[in-house]
Amino acid sequence: MKEFNSKSNLREKLKKPMTEQDQDFLVMIVKAIVAKPDKVSVVRTVDERGVLLTLDIDPEDMGYVIGRRGQTAQAIRTLLKIVGAKNNARVNLKINEPEGSRRPAPRAAASTEVDTSSVDDLRI
Repeated sequence: MKEFNSKSNLREKLKKPMTEQDQDFLVMIVKAIVAKPDKVSVVRTVDERGVLLTLDIDPEDMGYVIGRRGQTAQAIRTLLKIVGAKNNARVNLKINEPEGSRRPAPRAAASTEVDTSSVDDLRI
């Protein structure tokens, strides 16, 4: 029976190219946080501004990843920046808001014209 050695497993992962390191790191962290780890997916895109990791998760797990006042999401972003700095790359995280989330939809801009007829006759 093979004994699990986390240090050697970590060393092997660190030898992978940067394209897999940052993505694997994010997946590992998020899967440890969420209730439905099988629904976690990460898409990696590279452009002139650096690396963008786009995270898709189950709508019910959104609160776990964001955290109170966004503290968990900010901590994950900080760790990703450290991984990127180690490899001379700028890594950013975008968390996609899943369909059916509990967050209210953005309100439309209020109309510029307001009906003031009910208060026009007040003598103040």
